[in-house]
Amino acid sequence: MKNIFFIAAIATAFLFASCNNKTSESHAEGEESEHHDEHENSNTATLTAEQMKSIKIELGGIEKKQLTASLKANGILKVPNQNKATATALLGGVIKSIMVQTGNTVKKGQVIATLTNNSFIILQEEYLSVNSKTALAELEFARQKELLAGNAASLKVKQIAEAELEGLKTRKASLKKQLELIGINPASVSVDNIQSTISIRSPIAGAISNVMVNIGSYADINTAIAEIVDNSQLHLDLYVYEKDLQKLKEGQTIHFTLTNNPGKEYDAIIFGISNTFESSTKAVAVHAMVKGDKQGLIDGMSITALVSLENATVDAVPTNAIVSHEGQDYIFIVTDAHAEEEHHDEKEPAEHQHDEHGHDHGEKPETKSKEGEHEHEEAGTTFEKIPVRKGTSDVGYSEITLLKDIPANSKVVINGAFFILAKMNNKGEGHQH
Repeated sequence: MKNIFFIAAIATAFLFASCNNKTSESHAEGEESEHHDEHENSNTATLTAEQMKSIKIELGGIEKKQLTASLKANGILKVPNQNKATATALLGGVIKSIMVQTGNTVKKGQVIATLTNNSFIILQEEYLSVNSKTALAELEFARQKELLAGNAASLKVKQIAEAELEGLKTRKASLKKQLELIGINPASVSVDNIQSTISIRSPIAGAISNVMVNIGSYADINTAIAEIVDNSQLHLDLYVYEKDLQKLKEGQTIHFTLTNNPGKEYDAIIFGISNTFESSTKAVAVHAMVKGDKQGLIDGMSITALVSLENATVDAVPTNAIVSHEGQDYIFIVTDAHAEEEHHDEKEPAEHQHDEHGHDHGEKPETKSKEGEHEHEEAGTTFEKIPVRKGTSDVGYSEITLLKDIPANSKVVINGAFFILAKMNNKGEGHQH
């Protein structure tokens, strides 16, 4: 009976020891997993002192800088309607000749095309006829006036002659204006000088932007023959959202470039701010007059503009401190090094426990200890990637807005941030393998 109790006690002790060993192994695996996860952090990178020296890492901080603030906006170039014109014919006719091409510069009144039509001849014929009848009616009225004065004619006959004269004068004046409108000088019209063509002239000075007819095509009063644009009054409509509207005022300077050709910069001055929203948007049009050279600027071009604002004191870092990755801007700060030290210190008790089980300090355990010390020395400085929103840039500094809280007085990498980002990305690719 005593033997049975003794065997049961030994079995219980063995089971308890086995459970303790499993618990210890599980705890060790957990620590190893935590150690592995810590070094797998995709937002940190560690550099040794030698590495930092070779890539010339420099540390600084977030500073308060007075930068010239600016507002970025998009817009479109426009020519006021009073500086655009369409040349048309007041009477229909067939295009006989075209004097200009797209892109040509024209003066006001310059001939750009000619029309021909039989109706032009008929109009001049009628004018000559009415002109002759008017002269005869004037003689008849004068004669009736004299006869009435000598009681040789009745008042009624004189009044009839006067009414006929007034009717002919009215008709003559109407025909004269019609001839002037189609470009024929009534004074030059005679039996020996009846024109079969009329000239279409440019209503303004500018550049031909489009010619819409061909020789031989018919153009009536509703047909546009050519379009002329005067770029001297070119301005831009800048579309600004409601939240930024209070930052703008008349007289402010705008620097802009063409969206599809940003190589050259132009200037404009704000002369008006709309008081209504654009259709289907929450943007307000800000009107600015283009100053100086307008070469290469055309009505309808899209532009990207910077509106100069007053100086503002903001959080800023050297522009070189900001790196971009996958569309997001970042800076690097030095993280708290104590976490790394505690992590390496946790390894020492485990090595001592190993020694108590009979390992010789003069052989392989000593080698492992040296490797551990070497790893600790190589741990170096750890840097953390912090997302930011980049703002105004001026005098080598850029405004930043932190998108993640960081400790006060954190040290920021102001030179060499690109190399840290490259190391971090390479580490991420290695983990994927």
